[in-house]
Amino acid sequence: MQKLDTQTPYITTSIGSPLYLLKEKAAYCQATNSLFIADTHFGKAGHFRKAGIAVPESVHLEDYKIIEELIHTYQPANFYFLGDLFHSDLNAQWVRLEEFLEGFTEVNFILIKGNHDILPKKIYQSSTIKVIDQPLELDHLILSHEPMEDLKEGKINLCGHIHPGFSAGGSGARKIKVPCFHQRPGQLILPAFGKFTGLYNVTAEIADRLFLVTGTKVILFNLNP
Repeated sequence: MQKLDTQTPYITTSIGSPLYLLKEKAAYCQATNSLFIADTHFGKAGHFRKAGIAVPESVHLEDYKIIEELIHTYQPANFYFLGDLFHSDLNAQWVRLEEFLEGFTEVNFILIKGNHDILPKKIYQSSTIKVIDQPLELDHLILSHEPMEDLKEGKINLCGHIHPGFSAGGSGARKIKVPCFHQRPGQLILPAFGKFTGLYNVTAEIADRLFLVTGTKVILFNLNP
């Protein structure tokens, strides 16, 4: 496993080990040797094509490549999808996803079901993915798809669903929107992993922290200069 860079941002609790925030829009926990991503929305291109909207399947290829690189780099025992793994109804891209994941026999793939994970139960049962209804407690983390309201003291709710983003860089054409990790007290909302997803401009409180994902690094944005 690659040694984590000392500059890699992380969050922690008083009872837990660090949770590293990666430029690939993933989080990594050394204590459980687990990777976490949210909102891949695989199959979304196929879903659009079924509706008559021409979207090439190549939009998902980079996501597959990044997952493969994450696994080779960190060699996780467990890989958690925090909901919305597959965008909607069954299409041919589910088979493509299954074949891809079957190539990593040393990794346990776990899906915390999200609102888009609506495939028939028998499809999940015959797959390589273990499917769990939220929430799931894991060491100092509580995993869910949607952000939880009732948070346990000393725990971190790790979740997705929101597709958090932040606008920076000025106004008009100079303004850019980037994905971000949104840390609230007792909670961390992961950015949407999938390239073919939108961004929701988050509203943050002073007690929150935003970790902006630039593509080459993760930067803590100071909300209270």
